[in-house]
Amino acid sequence: MTKGIITITINNSKSLQYEKGVALEEIAKNLQEEFNDLIVAALVDGELKELNYILDSDCDVKFIDLSTTIGSRIYQRSLTFIFVRASMELLSGCKVTVEHSISKGLYCEIHYKRAIDKDDVERIEGRMREIISEDAPFIKSRIPVNEARDIFREYCHVGKVNLLKYREKPYINIYQCGWLKNYFYGYMVPSTGYIKDFKVQYYSPGIVLQFPRIEDGGTIPEFEEHPKLFKVFRESEKWGEILEIDYVASLNDIIVSRKETEFIRIAEALHEKKIAEIADTITKDIHEKRVILIAGPTSSGKTTFANRLMIQLKVNGIKPVAISLDDYFVNREDTPLDEFGEYDFESLYAIDIKLFNEHLQKLLKGEEVEIPTFNFHKGAREFAGHRVKISEDQPIILEGIHALNDELTRSISKANKFKIYISALTQLNIDEHNRIPTTDTRLIRRIVRDSKFRSNDALRTLSLWPSVRRGEEKNIFPFQEEADAMFNSALFYELSVLKKYAEPLLRQVETESPYYVEAKRLLKFLNYFVALENEEEIPRNSIMREFIGK
Repeated sequence: MTKGIITITINNSKSLQYEKGVALEEIAKNLQEEFNDLIVAALVDGELKELNYILDSDCDVKFIDLSTTIGSRIYQRSLTFIFVRASMELLSGCKVTVEHSISKGLYCEIHYKRAIDKDDVERIEGRMREIISEDAPFIKSRIPVNEARDIFREYCHVGKVNLLKYREKPYINIYQCGWLKNYFYGYMVPSTGYIKDFKVQYYSPGIVLQFPRIEDGGTIPEFEEHPKLFKVFRESEKWGEILEIDYVASLNDIIVSRKETEFIRIAEALHEKKIAEIADTITKDIHEKRVILIAGPTSSGKTTFANRLMIQLKVNGIKPVAISLDDYFVNREDTPLDEFGEYDFESLYAIDIKLFNEHLQKLLKGEEVEIPTFNFHKGAREFAGHRVKISEDQPIILEGIHALNDELTRSISKANKFKIYISALTQLNIDEHNRIPTTDTRLIRRIVRDSKFRSNDALRTLSLWPSVRRGEEKNIFPFQEEADAMFNSALFYELSVLKKYAEPLLRQVETESPYYVEAKRLLKFLNYFVALENEEEIPRNSIMREFIGK
């Protein structure tokens, strides 16, 4: 081999030769025409690298574009940095916070001496486009933690300052774009010019950042208001105020100071109070609403919620009967396949709708039926003598991911249904600009649960997750605003509990696995949390018990 020349194998298909010291960005620009979407990062021998990474030896490279989840995260992160910078430049002294997702975008708030308006939003968007046209670089540097603390203190980024108390390493990587230095959990694009497409939507009292979505074919979807879901997020903010917690560092402080007992009790009491309120609403119209439907994405805690709602209804003098839709799964070999030829367990037609409706009609007529039980280990439905019969004043509680879809209960009139949407809508963020996606919380819940109760390791759960997410986008989220009530099953302390269960499972994912990068990302994410070892304070009927047991 010629001295100074390295061989780079692209996507395991072709080999190219470059001079030693070439940046990934140079190779990406040469190959961009072969990709339908913008290249924003790469896997180098299985490790995720930014495009400014320098190659100095033979290696395998797989480029990451915006059609991937990893690429989409990098794009969102970089767009957020530009938004924060533009806002701070135009509204001097403001504090920008990235709150949560809404309408397939990021809902953010700008805390300023006055309320922001549409004119402010237009000015911010204009400044963002100016920054993008400048093609300003995102410069990463490694600095001592003490220096970073001083920087964030100057910007009044209290969440970041407090988070650094729990930084195990003596240094931290920060990014600089123009005058602004900031910390983001994850990688960036090389420069602002990579951000080609976005929208800024005023949504009182905040702003929604919109960007290309994978599930929408790389386009920005039309903005849709989700008033019921937004109300639940606002309610969660109030819960945070009651618990005196804002970011991860606040939770860590509570655990380190051993004050978690009261904190857990209050968090659980808030859950119980909300469930009781929903039960009271149902009770007022119980003679018409005979079928109570509980739906939500995977690992939302639907089963536990259904059981606790049943208890609260009994307190009100009502004796409901709970039926799990999981027990009506078709046998494994009859499960429909998705577009990739994999079992689509999230499909509506993974349920035996015909049998389910026959049983439902018979129950409402007062007839006795034998309810099946699905054996997840065997992947088969079993009949073991579980017979059910209800009286005229007994409602039926049904829980499952498709419960809000009227096609599931097509034999029942809409007037006889009370619909409840449940999801783990994360109430806690890492700091001002690094949010905790609801999907990450549910994924970690599922990794722990699948290991404990479904004989699946983390690798199996991670491999199924893309199919699960596609199913949610198709079968669950479109129906959420049709709910009569919504319940947020997230608990402020849960990731501190799940940490010790999830970490060993994620470490088992080997470097050669295509899911290694995702496992590594989740391990880094969990590292922000101090583990909560005292599980005895977690009630036996807590949502948490559905995932950790006991």
